Amino acid sequence: MEFSAEVMRQRLGKYKFRDLTIEELKDIHRAFPSFLYSIDTYTFKDGSQKDLLNLSGTVPMKFQGNSYNIPVCLWLLDSHPFAPPLCFLKPTQNMGIRVGKHIDSHGRIYLPYLQNWSHPKSTILGLIKEMAVTFEDELPLYSLSAAEAARQKELLSFISKVTDGVSNVDVTAKSGCKVTVIGGGDLALACLLAISAKRSADKLVLLDVSDGGSKGGGATDLELFPVPNVEVTTDVSSVADSKVIVITVNSWSNAQSYLEVLQSNVDLLRGFIPAVSYYCPNSVLVVASQPVEIMTYVAWKLSGLPHRQVIGIGCNLDSARFQQIVKTLASSSEESQSGWIIGEQGADKVAAWSDPESANNHKATKIYPKLFQEQLTNKAMEVMKGKGQRSWSIGLSVADLTDTIVQNKKKIHSVSSFAKGFFNIQNEVFLSVPCLLGDGGVLGNPQILQHEDRVSDALHKSAASISDLQQQLSL
Repeated sequence: MEFSAEVMRQRLGKYKFRDLTIEELKDIHRAFPSFLYSIDTYTFKDGSQKDLLNLSGTVPMKFQGNSYNIPVCLWLLDSHPFAPPLCFLKPTQNMGIRVGKHIDSHGRIYLPYLQNWSHPKSTILGLIKEMAVTFEDELPLYSLSAAEAARQKELLSFISKVTDGVSNVDVTAKSGCKVTVIGGGDLALACLLAISAKRSADKLVLLDVSDGGSKGGGATDLELFPVPNVEVTTDVSSVADSKVIVITVNSWSNAQSYLEVLQSNVDLLRGFIPAVSYYCPNSVLVVASQPVEIMTYVAWKLSGLPHRQVIGIGCNLDSARFQQIVKTLASSSEESQSGWIIGEQGADKVAAWSDPESANNHKATKIYPKLFQEQLTNKAMEVMKGKGQRSWSIGLSVADLTDTIVQNKKKIHSVSSFAKGFFNIQNEVFLSVPCLLGDGGVLGNPQILQHEDRVSDALHKSAASISDLQQQLSL
């Protein structure tokens, strides 16, 4: 295919830096003469559209001694080359997308090269070279059978309808006593074994979405030492029919800022959450990724599920510990379960007590006098300072939540749930509050607590800081 600079100049009439773009396109044509160029309409997440230059071609690379040509599609924004292109795989009908660290379930490509894009250092040729290197470590496509190809086409069609908000796509799924844990490290293994020991599910699936370097290597160990009724897989479609899906993936690096770490976790979740919501529109997502409040919000946004079906592990573990300590200190189990740890997991958590006069207080008990409550709270919080949250303890907590949901026990847990409207919070945030849980997730409104200024102030402070961080993330 010949490249005509004059024709391209006419096509790029609305591009701000047309001459710079054309010079770069000449370099691309010399290196990859088979690439095709066209002006097409790109639809952004918010529904807006823009006519952009589309580059389609294949990236040559080798994987395990075999040569491959990976089909890709690059959209150049009208501010190119000062803005990075939007990059996608362009699989044929008999190719499946292998979701990974750098590829999401609808084929979008995420690379450090794109995140650090800076003209004139960054170029399309440099990007293609980076793709080839990345694909050699993580082959992005695989061959599909005829049945799998039809399912792939249907999945991609569904995902295209899911936006940043709640999806109104109506799909149904079979019910079954099946639980999936997503992750590949120590926390995933701890959750899986704890749920297995509790016998809450007939079948357990470990979906390993790691890049092979997860600390702990739980998925690999399970393949070495199999557990009955546990399937280890990398196929996201295996989550189908799960009643509960536990999300444990985390991406932590000392070389990153806190916001960069958060964005890395967002990118990981983006790789599989839309597909999970497609295969399991009626399941409950239990998020254990950190920080749990923000990652629960991200899972909710990316899934398009109703917020009642998306919860975080929140302060379930801390509440159980708090109630046990209160029971020991007061030498009574009658009222210990009226106390809760709520708010933001970590140092900003706060203790609160149920309101004995509320209509949804299921226990007709006499609440401790105010002074005694304060003394119990102070002593219990002091004891809890020495208790960390290890993988095994979080696993036991997750198994507790899973059992309540799967068995529809309608039991109250302090979990990260949609907190807007609770304690007059106006932000769209997830905070830990006592909620009645069952097979649909959160049932009804949160448990009504005694109103205290210190509790209200702590919740509002957490909501504001969490909301501020959420607004800085790219979903």
